[in-house]
Amino acid sequence: MQSNPSPKPIPTPTPRHPRLAEFALALGGFGIGTSEFVIMGLMNNVATDLAVSVPQVGYAISSYALGVVVGAPLISAFAAKVPKRLLLIVLMLVFAFGNLASAMAPDFWSFVALRFIAGLPHGAYFGVAALVAAAAVPHDQRAQAVSRVMLGLAVAILIGAPLGTWAGGVYGWQVAFAGVGVIALLTSALIYLWVPTQPKQAGASPLKELSALLNQRVLMTVAVACIGCGGMFAVFSYVMPTLTEQAGMPEHLGPLVLVVFGVGSIIGNLVGGRAADINLMRAIPLTLVWCVVVQSLFFFAANHVWSGLLFVGLMGTCIALAPSLQTRLMDVAGEAQTMAASLNHAAFNGANAIGAWLAGLAISAGLSWSSSGLVGAGLALCGLGIFYLAVWLDRHEQPEGLAHSKA
Repeated sequence: MQSNPSPKPIPTPTPRHPRLAEFALALGGFGIGTSEFVIMGLMNNVATDLAVSVPQVGYAISSYALGVVVGAPLISAFAAKVPKRLLLIVLMLVFAFGNLASAMAPDFWSFVALRFIAGLPHGAYFGVAALVAAAAVPHDQRAQAVSRVMLGLAVAILIGAPLGTWAGGVYGWQVAFAGVGVIALLTSALIYLWVPTQPKQAGASPLKELSALLNQRVLMTVAVACIGCGGMFAVFSYVMPTLTEQAGMPEHLGPLVLVVFGVGSIIGNLVGGRAADINLMRAIPLTLVWCVVVQSLFFFAANHVWSGLLFVGLMGTCIALAPSLQTRLMDVAGEAQTMAASLNHAAFNGANAIGAWLAGLAISAGLSWSSSGLVGAGLALCGLGIFYLAVWLDRHEQPEGLAHSKA
């Protein structure tokens, strides 16, 4: 897949303390990741307190995901002229409001609505944060800078969600969301202190950002994320019942599963960023092949507790695809950088929905719990196919100038 000509870069102020700026951006990712995943461990608590069934609490999870999908393109388009540092601060303030208000929701349906509001900044925040981090380092270190910012999401899986689940179980589920709100407020302050003011993109407009939705290379890259990453979510969505029902794992080891997956995510994030900086167009297909192998072998490994746990960790490393695809979108987005970067995270939420749905169909059809691994491998193979289709389309796309010269 060849890249579109990139817009002429605007000189970007270098942070006085680059690692502190990255930490501030990653802290926001930690808060977002904790908010997204903690509810899965508090479903019983929320259901009891708000007088609904546990499956109904799933509406709140879906509402958050819908907020991500809706918010990413809308915010990217209508905030095109807003300086990036200011936009990051505003997004974190909206996220803080959504979570603090969720903690004070008087009934279930207001809670569902507030989870939608909390999800709105998710995709746009990660997209803008990735652009800011990448602009502050040399061109051949962009993916590593992106991976360090996205590290906050991996640490949320390792520490934030388990800690929030524990605190919510002991002190009430409201404490978990209130804590996330406080983290978001702190992030806003740290971004103001440590992230330098970003210059406005010359000629930025909603129409230019919306042009990403008509860009073949952007759409194909987003499709790789939405389909290829679905496998990881197919397995992760059912990993607890797979290990307890099929492998016989004691339920008290449940938190260990999250820890192992979180450690794998951190390793995958850092390795994926490094690999993308070395050779981006090889890193993407190689990571997808790795996903196919790991998810296929999980089908067999899940018959035993410790081999199952090992492959849960290896499953976490599949997140290595995220910094590669985020960097790829920067290369092909042209003048629609914010939109394209934000769409990556909307695509990951789409992958979550697709993977969980297809794995659920397989299990409901009578296949084993670990059949989620075969579903995941199939999705990763489809992602690999989409990638090579995009490469083929790029190679056979006749440049306009060449067409005129032959006329």
